[in-house]
Amino acid sequence: MEIPLTGKIIFYAVISAMGIICMFLWYWQWNVLRGKAMPNPDGTFDDWHDQKLYYGFAVADIFIAIPFTLAGIILIFAGIKAGYNMTAMSSFWFLWINSVTTITSLRFAKPKITLEWFVVFPLGAVLGLIYLVWTCIYLRSVWWS
Repeated sequence: MEIPLTGKIIFYAVISAMGIICMFLWYWQWNVLRGKAMPNPDGTFDDWHDQKLYYGFAVADIFIAIPFTLAGIILIFAGIKAGYNMTAMSSFWFLWINSVTTITSLRFAKPKITLEWFVVFPLGAVLGLIYLVWTCIYLRSVWWS
């Protein structure tokens, strides 16, 4: 079964967006790790001096999640099928962590919903969900082609 053009467009758009988000997230978390208080669009701050948990988030993102995601994308472009699995695991991380941060923001910060807020909080969850659904639809094409 060949993946149709629309499936390929969706796939490349999603992994491109995931890669770009990882680059911005790496910069963001690197600043958090260095001790900068980084402002969020909902009025909160990522500051590990205030909440030590942010230090753990920054370490996990910089040294595990982001390299894993980028390695999966690189493997896909290199033609190695394991990259699809790595990116699927990363998309689950995108879905999970961005759902948690979105719910936390909505519940405690009561933000004004803007484009910036959407890009920072729920967009990663949407991308993760799209990739997981895409994987379920085209699993046979990816692995048995």
